Amino acid sequence: MADASFSKPPQSVAIVTGGESGIGRAAALKIAIGGTPVVITYFADRGAADAVLAEIEHAGGHGIAVQTDVGDEQAVEALFAHAEAEFGIVDRLVNSAGLNMSGVMLRDMELAQFDRLMRADLYGPFLTCRRMVRALEDAGRGGRIVNISSIHEKAPRSGGVDYDAAKGGLAQLTATLALELAPKQIAVNGVAPGMILTPMNQSALDHPEELKRKEAAIPWGRAGTPEEVAELIAFLLSPAADYITGTTVTIDGALSLTVAQGA
Repeated sequence: MADASFSKPPQSVAIVTGGESGIGRAAALKIAIGGTPVVITYFADRGAADAVLAEIEHAGGHGIAVQTDVGDEQAVEALFAHAEAEFGIVDRLVNSAGLNMSGVMLRDMELAQFDRLMRADLYGPFLTCRRMVRALEDAGRGGRIVNISSIHEKAPRSGGVDYDAAKGGLAQLTATLALELAPKQIAVNGVAPGMILTPMNQSALDHPEELKRKEAAIPWGRAGTPEEVAELIAFLLSPAADYITGTTVTIDGALSLTVAQGA
């Protein structure tokens, strides 16, 4: 009989919500190419999800896509059940699915809009974290979670009451879960990007003058790329980050440091 002390540790399995585009797509590719099976979620664009899976398979990785409304409790349960049936217990989670600010001022904002964004950007991470933690605790295993926030968790914008409130809540969710879960060896960290060239900044991608104007406000002189954020996510999910939990890492070319400058 083999000595249990030399048994192979369980294979890590990752879920990346919103993995069909932007930061989620780049993170899913980075994780899968690194050898971890990955389950990506998409909300409506199956074609985009299939394109990501094709890239993963071409690089020798393994992945599946599951249509999921992350703000729906039953949909999140079905997501994890599918992932577990395909690959095993999920111990790596990247919460990247979300919606951008509406640009609607408070007095004109319908409750349905506020609720829609809260469900995507805050309820979603709550539900996915809770479901993963339940499975890990039952199995007696540790894990790692990365929640994708934004520099606007601290830097508000007019017209962003929905988005800014959700991201501020996500920052506290991340910190609270890190404290609660540290004794169970489940790390929870955040990543707060600034301007990243994803579909959320499609207007700047489509209009060079707009991009030039916005990049001029960034001390580093340019916007970031999804791949740069994915490198950070991959590090936070790795054994090299074992002692890091409860922090949010800003990746913004110093944009958030320009508050109160010039006057």
